[in-house]
This record gives sequence, C-alpha cells and structure tokens, in this order.
Amino acid sequence: MAVLLAAGCAPATRAGALAAGPAPTVSESASPSPSGSAAPSVPPSAPAGLRVIDYGPAPKGFPADPEPMSTTLLTEGLHPTTKIAVYDAVGGKARAYLAPTISGVEITMPVVDRKPGWVAILLPSVNRTIGWVPVGGWTSVALTDQLVLHRKAHRLEWYRNGTLRDGWTVTIGSSATPTPLGRTFVLGRGRLAGAVYAGIDVLALGSVPDRPDAVATGLRGAHIGIHSWYRDEFGRNVSNGCIRVPQPGQRRLVDEVRAGTEVVVLD
Repeated sequence: MAVLLAAGCAPATRAGALAAGPAPTVSESASPSPSGSAAPSVPPSAPAGLRVIDYGPAPKGFPADPEPMSTTLLTEGLHPTTKIAVYDAVGGKARAYLAPTISGVEITMPVVDRKPGWVAILLPSVNRTIGWVPVGGWTSVALTDQLVLHRKAHRLEWYRNGTLRDGWTVTIGSSATPTPLGRTFVLGRGRLAGAVYAGIDVLALGSVPDRPDAVATGLRGAHIGIHSWYRDEFGRNVSNGCIRVPQPGQRRLVDEVRAGTEVVVLD
C-alpha cells in the first residue's frame, strides 16, 4: 500500500517507510480514573462496517478540539492494543475504528480530556478534531515532550517536561499552503524518497493540509511533516505546509522525540 509521508515533502513511498519510534512507556494502569461520582456511560455497540482510520482523510462527524491552541503539556497518550471504536461524544455514536498501527507503524494519540470511563484523544488524519474512546483495548503511554511552532517568528521550540531543550529558525508553509494551526502530534517517522528528498528523515504528523487542492498534485493526500532540507532558506514561507528544520536539529528530534508527542502550531 502506498503511503504519502508529508504534504510538501515527497511523492508516494511504500509501507514500512514510516519507522516506529521508541517503544511506548506504559503506565501502571491503562484505564482512565473516574472523576466525580457520576457513573461511566456505557458505550453503544459499534457497527462492524465502520471504517478504520488510516493515513487517508479521517471519517467525518467527530467534534472539534475544544482547545486547539492550548500549550498545556499533554502528558498521556493512548495506544490501541486491538481495534477499538471511536465515538463522537461520551456515550455517543461510534463513527470509526482505530487499529494499533497505521501502515505498519504503532500509533499513540495524545489524551486531551477525561470523563468517567472515557478519554478524548486527538485524531490522526484530520485537523483540530477529537474522538472519545471508552475503557478497554488500549494502554496509557507517558508523554514528556512538546513541540511548539510560532509561525510569524518562524521558530520551532522543543520542550521536555515543560523545560525548553532547544529551538530553531524554520521554514513553514506558503500563503497558499500554510502550515495548519492548532494541536496535532507525531504520527510516525520515516525517510523521504525522490531525487530532491532522498535520505531526508521526516516526522510525519497527524495533521493534513487545510487547503488540499492547493498542494502540488503529486503530494495530495499527504500529511504535514517536520523534516530537514538541502538548502538554507530557513525563516521563509515557501513549503507546501511542512516544517523544515536545520539538519542538526532534525537529527535530534528524530533520535529523541517519540510517536504521540504533541505538536502545537501557533500564529
């Protein structure tokens, strides 16, 4: 199955090009802690024919992220251990499934909210959107890193446990294909193909172009990515939406930042 790694980054590559990041750190309990005295809502049965969310556009009908520009560190991720249903609300309608992997890569999604018996996560393959997942079929993963992009300053900052580790002047999307605002996360990592991009490591994100029809034809259907670049043109708005980082910084991010890490794009 062909997989596009990142909008503005590369043509199609093959499954397996997204390499798994560091192994998940599983917390003591995979179940969310009930808050308050309300009894957990029982999830309705999910239809067997629902689509599994993959690298393509996510199914519609899920709610918007209530705090898309929040820079509060998200410290927990959800990793499916089997195919699980995702709902549009607590006790609401199941609209899709999540599998443990996308294109062979284990996925972890940041947890943004909790209700008794449920957690809300950032969804992959769609921008600024969440889904609700009931207890069962997943493990809780500790997250320590956060990447924050300031678009006007062309500045990408890397935080660990709330402390700034490093920062770089970066290239971002052009006015026609801007880097999408809001919270997303590192979906996986891989190596780009093609004469221009060959050998460049990329962190593929959960986000996709806000204006898919404006992206170069050969890159449509791809995700936004963070990757290095072969020319020194940092500090400009010229990409198809991707975040281009100087090579030394990109090597550090690929080596140290795990899948599921939150990425916040601010104006």
